[in-house]
Amino acid sequence: MNKTTLQHLRPVPTMKMVFGVTLFILGLIGAITNNVFNLILSGIGVFLMLREGSEIDFASKKYREIYSVIGVNIGKWKDLPDIEYVSVFKTNENKRVQGMGASANFSNQVYKLNLFYNGNEKIEAYITDDLNDAFENAKYLSQVLNIDILDATERNSKWL
Repeated sequence: MNKTTLQHLRPVPTMKMVFGVTLFILGLIGAITNNVFNLILSGIGVFLMLREGSEIDFASKKYREIYSVIGVNIGKWKDLPDIEYVSVFKTNENKRVQGMGASANFSNQVYKLNLFYNGNEKIEAYITDDLNDAFENAKYLSQVLNIDILDATERNSKWL
Protein backbone atom coordinates (compact mmCIF):
# COMPACT_ATOMS: atom_id res chain seq x y z
CA MET A 1 0.00 0.00 0.00
CA ASN A 2 1.37 3.38 -1.02
CA LYS A 3 1.97 5.75 1.89
CA THR A 4 0.37 8.81 0.24
CA THR A 5 -2.50 7.29 -1.76
CA LEU A 6 -5.20 4.69 -1.38
CA GLN A 7 -6.48 3.33 -4.68
CA HIS A 8 -9.07 0.68 -5.25
CA LEU A 9 -10.20 -0.72 -8.60
CA ARG A 10 -12.91 -3.32 -8.90
CA PRO A 11 -11.56 -6.48 -10.48
CA VAL A 12 -12.73 -7.56 -13.93
CA PRO A 13 -13.40 -11.28 -14.45
CA THR A 14 -10.62 -12.95 -16.42
CA MET A 15 -12.82 -14.12 -19.29
CA LYS A 16 -14.37 -10.67 -19.66
CA MET A 17 -10.90 -9.13 -19.81
CA VAL A 18 -9.69 -11.68 -22.39
CA PHE A 19 -12.79 -11.08 -24.51
CA GLY A 20 -12.33 -7.31 -24.22
CA VAL A 21 -8.66 -7.42 -25.24
CA THR A 22 -9.50 -9.73 -28.15
CA LEU A 23 -12.25 -7.44 -29.44
CA PHE A 24 -10.03 -4.39 -29.02
CA ILE A 25 -7.16 -5.93 -31.03
CA LEU A 26 -9.43 -7.38 -33.74
CA GLY A 27 -11.18 -4.02 -34.07
CA LEU A 28 -7.90 -2.17 -34.51
CA ILE A 29 -6.55 -4.69 -37.02
CA GLY A 30 -9.83 -4.61 -38.93
CA ALA A 31 -9.88 -0.80 -38.98
CA ILE A 32 -6.32 -0.63 -40.32
CA THR A 33 -6.66 -3.34 -42.98
CA ASN A 34 -10.30 -3.24 -43.98
CA ASN A 35 -12.97 -0.92 -42.64
CA VAL A 36 -13.06 1.95 -40.16
CA PHE A 37 -16.36 0.64 -38.77
CA ASN A 38 -14.37 -2.13 -37.08
CA LEU A 39 -13.41 0.51 -34.50
CA ILE A 40 -16.83 -0.22 -32.98
CA LEU A 41 -15.40 -3.60 -31.95
CA SER A 42 -12.50 -1.80 -30.29
CA GLY A 43 -14.96 0.42 -28.41
CA ILE A 44 -16.84 -2.62 -27.14
CA GLY A 45 -13.50 -4.14 -26.11
CA VAL A 46 -12.59 -1.01 -24.13
CA PHE A 47 -15.99 -1.10 -22.42
CA LEU A 48 -15.43 -4.74 -21.39
CA MET A 49 -11.98 -3.92 -19.97
CA LEU A 50 -13.26 -0.88 -18.02
CA ARG A 51 -12.63 -0.94 -14.27
CA GLU A 52 -14.24 1.43 -11.78
CA GLY A 53 -12.90 2.52 -8.44
CA SER A 54 -11.68 5.35 -6.28
CA GLU A 55 -8.41 7.01 -5.38
CA ILE A 56 -7.52 9.20 -2.41
CA ASP A 57 -4.37 11.32 -2.38
CA PHE A 58 -3.54 12.16 1.22
CA ALA A 59 -0.65 14.48 0.36
CA SER A 60 -2.84 16.88 -1.65
CA LYS A 61 -6.06 16.13 0.33
CA LYS A 62 -7.96 15.18 -2.84
CA TYR A 63 -10.02 12.22 -4.03
CA ARG A 64 -11.61 11.03 -7.25
CA GLU A 65 -13.80 8.34 -8.67
CA ILE A 66 -11.78 6.67 -11.40
CA TYR A 67 -12.36 4.67 -14.53
CA SER A 68 -9.37 2.64 -15.61
CA VAL A 69 -8.57 0.91 -18.90
CA ILE A 70 -5.21 -0.80 -19.40
CA GLY A 71 -3.67 1.14 -16.52
CA VAL A 72 -4.87 4.57 -17.64
CA ASN A 73 -6.91 6.21 -14.88
CA ILE A 74 -9.47 8.88 -15.72
CA GLY A 75 -11.36 10.94 -13.16
CA LYS A 76 -11.73 14.47 -11.87
CA TRP A 77 -9.98 15.34 -8.61
CA LYS A 78 -12.11 16.88 -5.87
CA ASP A 79 -11.11 18.38 -2.53
CA LEU A 80 -11.33 15.90 0.32
CA PRO A 81 -13.84 17.28 2.86
CA ASP A 82 -13.33 17.11 6.63
CA ILE A 83 -13.92 13.41 7.24
CA GLU A 84 -15.64 12.54 10.53
CA TYR A 85 -15.19 8.75 10.56
CA VAL A 86 -14.68 5.65 8.44
CA SER A 87 -17.34 2.93 8.44
CA VAL A 88 -16.73 -0.74 7.66
CA PHE A 89 -19.90 -2.60 6.79
CA LYS A 90 -20.95 -5.90 5.26
CA THR A 91 -23.32 -6.01 2.30
CA ASN A 92 -24.23 -8.22 -0.63
CA GLU A 93 -23.13 -7.33 -4.12
CA ASN A 94 -25.53 -8.56 -6.78
CA LYS A 95 -24.54 -9.34 -10.35
CA ARG A 96 -26.74 -10.40 -13.22
CA VAL A 97 -25.34 -12.54 -16.03
CA GLN A 98 -27.24 -12.95 -19.28
CA GLY A 99 -26.53 -15.16 -22.23
CA MET A 100 -28.45 -16.92 -24.98
CA GLY A 101 -31.83 -15.93 -23.58
CA ALA A 102 -31.11 -17.10 -20.07
CA SER A 103 -30.10 -15.02 -17.08
CA ALA A 104 -28.79 -15.73 -13.62
CA ASN A 105 -28.34 -13.58 -10.55
CA PHE A 106 -25.26 -14.00 -8.38
CA SER A 107 -24.76 -12.50 -4.96
CA ASN A 108 -21.55 -12.36 -2.99
CA GLN A 109 -20.71 -10.83 0.37
CA VAL A 110 -18.40 -7.78 0.33
CA TYR A 111 -17.09 -5.29 2.88
CA LYS A 112 -17.23 -1.59 2.04
CA LEU A 113 -15.32 1.30 3.57
CA ASN A 114 -17.15 4.61 3.48
CA LEU A 115 -15.78 7.94 4.62
CA PHE A 116 -18.52 10.02 6.24
CA TYR A 117 -18.61 13.82 6.38
CA ASN A 118 -21.27 16.52 6.99
CA GLY A 119 -23.37 14.11 9.03
CA ASN A 120 -24.53 11.54 6.50
CA GLU A 121 -22.72 12.30 3.23
CA LYS A 122 -20.22 9.63 2.21
CA ILE A 123 -17.38 8.75 -0.10
CA GLU A 124 -17.03 5.07 -1.02
CA ALA A 125 -13.33 4.47 -0.48
CA TYR A 126 -12.77 0.73 -0.73
CA ILE A 127 -14.50 -2.59 -1.43
CA THR A 128 -13.13 -6.05 -0.64
CA ASP A 129 -14.36 -9.55 0.06
CA ASP A 130 -11.81 -10.06 2.86
CA LEU A 131 -12.72 -8.81 6.34
CA ASN A 132 -9.08 -8.53 7.46
CA ASP A 133 -8.21 -6.46 4.38
CA ALA A 134 -11.16 -4.16 5.10
CA PHE A 135 -10.06 -3.50 8.68
CA GLU A 136 -6.41 -3.13 7.67
CA ASN A 137 -7.38 -0.36 5.24
CA ALA A 138 -9.79 1.18 7.76
CA LYS A 139 -6.97 1.37 10.32
CA TYR A 140 -4.71 2.97 7.73
CA LEU A 141 -7.39 5.57 6.89
CA SER A 142 -7.98 6.14 10.60
CA GLN A 143 -4.30 6.85 11.23
CA VAL A 144 -3.74 9.06 8.18
CA LEU A 145 -6.93 11.11 8.56
CA ASN A 146 -6.98 10.99 12.39
CA ILE A 147 -10.58 9.69 12.52
CA ASP A 148 -12.51 6.94 14.32
CA ILE A 149 -13.62 3.60 12.88
CA LEU A 150 -17.22 2.41 13.04
CA ASP A 151 -17.52 -1.39 12.81
CA ALA A 152 -20.91 -1.95 11.17
CA THR A 153 -20.22 -5.53 10.08
CA GLU A 154 -22.47 -6.92 12.81
CA ARG A 155 -26.08 -6.12 13.68
CA ASN A 156 -24.98 -3.82 16.54
CA SER A 157 -22.45 -1.26 15.33
CA LYS A 158 -19.53 -0.38 17.59
CA TRP A 159 -16.76 2.21 17.64
CA LEU A 160 -13.19 0.93 17.59
